[in-house]
Amino acid sequence: MLRMSCVVLVLLLLFLGALTALLPATNEDAVVGVRRGIPLSAVSPKDVFTLIMQTYNRTDLLLKMLNHYQAMPGLSHVIVVWNNVGQDTPQELWESFGPHPVPVTFKKQKVNLMRNRLQSFPEIQTQAVLMMDDDTLVSAYDISFAFSVWQQFPDRIVGFVPRKHVSSPSGIYSYGSFELKAPHTETGDMYSMILIGAAFFHSDYLRLFEQLPASVHNMIDQTQNCDDIAMNFMVANHLGKASGVLVKPTDMRNLEKEAGSGYTGMWHRAEHLLQRSFCLNKLAEIYSTMPLKYSSIMISQFGFPNYANHKSKI
Repeated sequence: MLRMSCVVLVLLLLFLGALTALLPATNEDAVVGVRRGIPLSAVSPKDVFTLIMQTYNRTDLLLKMLNHYQAMPGLSHVIVVWNNVGQDTPQELWESFGPHPVPVTFKKQKVNLMRNRLQSFPEIQTQAVLMMDDDTLVSAYDISFAFSVWQQFPDRIVGFVPRKHVSSPSGIYSYGSFELKAPHTETGDMYSMILIGAAFFHSDYLRLFEQLPASVHNMIDQTQNCDDIAMNFMVANHLGKASGVLVKPTDMRNLEKEAGSGYTGMWHRAEHLLQRSFCLNKLAEIYSTMPLKYSSIMISQFGFPNYANHKSKI
């Protein structure tokens, strides 16, 4: 009986070994490279992305965000734009929590400017850039799906937060939110911008942004606002078509209230929307045209592509 059991066990092991041999081979070096941030010579720059996160006075929340985004498949490098002028970065504190699979580089800034995040940093070695606000948490599933969408539309801003410009009969533009249209209706809402605080775009656009006229940079610096609007203007003008593609998130949260400093975003300012409308008109004046174009395409994980078909606002 014992001999028979041994024979059955040996046959079972041989059978399992044969099945394993039939499985497709896995490129372990490529997978490990994506997770550990090894040189891109081992992984195609098309298959990975760089995360840029600008932060100000929210160190505790920043560390929480860094920990969350470390788990993102395809993430090659993290760049933290440190706008706390005159203060040391939490580099040592972050490294003390390590080791981490993805390297994090802190870039200290000399002046606290909104557009600091739109620099063509030498550490960026990927085609795709994911830009995230330091108080916005998006699930790994949503990030991975949005990255796959960006790979299909590498010339667009692919993100989760849409906005629009609204024109008046007098030719004055105002800044508006976006309401997802109800199903089975002929008329519905459209968007003309994708905010870059939660979006993918091509790293080449950072170089183009640095080359924009000084009047655009000055407007952003004076208002400490509108760098995302200027980015959409630039992309739409460059392409001659809609600047962005909307991806509907399944799990996206704002953790601003969890910051120990109590610092709130600039969008809370009373003048925020007025400044955004001012920027729209100023940029239209600089460009001598309105390059923004409308779109109603919404891509979700439950239909590709889809049209905005919900009544809620995002």
